[in-house]
Amino acid sequence: MPASRPITLAALKALDPRHPGIDLMTGRTPLFACRADQRFSYCLYVPRDLDTTRPHPLVVTVHGTERDATGYRDAFAALADTHQCVILAPLFPAAIGDPEDIDNYKLIDYRGIRFDQLLLEMTAEAALRWPIATDSFFLHGFSGGGQFALRFLYLHPDRLAGASIGAPGRVTLLDPTAAWPQGTSDLPDRFGTEVRPDALSSVPVQLLIGELDNQPHPLTPLNRTESMLLLRDNLLAHGLAPVLDVVPGAAHDGDALVPAAAEFLARLLPRPGGPVPDRPGTAAP
Repeated sequence: MPASRPITLAALKALDPRHPGIDLMTGRTPLFACRADQRFSYCLYVPRDLDTTRPHPLVVTVHGTERDATGYRDAFAALADTHQCVILAPLFPAAIGDPEDIDNYKLIDYRGIRFDQLLLEMTAEAALRWPIATDSFFLHGFSGGGQFALRFLYLHPDRLAGASIGAPGRVTLLDPTAAWPQGTSDLPDRFGTEVRPDALSSVPVQLLIGELDNQPHPLTPLNRTESMLLLRDNLLAHGLAPVLDVVPGAAHDGDALVPAAAEFLARLLPRPGGPVPDRPGTAAP
């Protein structure tokens, strides 16, 4: 990934209300190329009545393998309007470096690209323009995005105020005997960090799955429901208190899981108009 360079962006609060860019920088924004690596981009949903004089909570939503970043952002727009938060959705295109690749971002590192660092670059860049708090933000991902969200949680628990992990096909367990991505034995060599149980246990975690999401998965002997139950038991054994939410009648359908994810996030978000705490709330076991 190219080295970061100083960025000069016009902050939303500095623009005249009559500026033509206001319509593009609030509501459903276009996709913006990430200055750290312009092969990747992100879009936002910014409530048009957002108070630009103070920072607001940030919710990051990560797409699945189909890469519908804008659609997944739009699914959480009502949450943003109600709770005065901002939605950021990264776009990690398929076929980066390999025309046959569709999985790159899910395992965090791929051909020298660190997708976790890319997301942090995007949030830092967005904070130069929009009034968002990025030291601690909320993360939700579905399917491939659920894989990313889980692994990002392991690497950066100090950056998360809450994590909603939706229906990952393959899970990484807190397992010191297995290498990434099955386990975490090689985190120091691969990522330069250790598993931090105390930090992980302070992050509210939702495990989210459809009741009917039980079809065989081609890359693992377990289906998604079996993988989620295995993950839940593993996290519990390491001192975390994940909430397992099963959506009745839903199969592998990100849209069907959005209401449950939004409800989980709404419980953690601060009251509209209130301060943005480092750890805004805790999840019930």
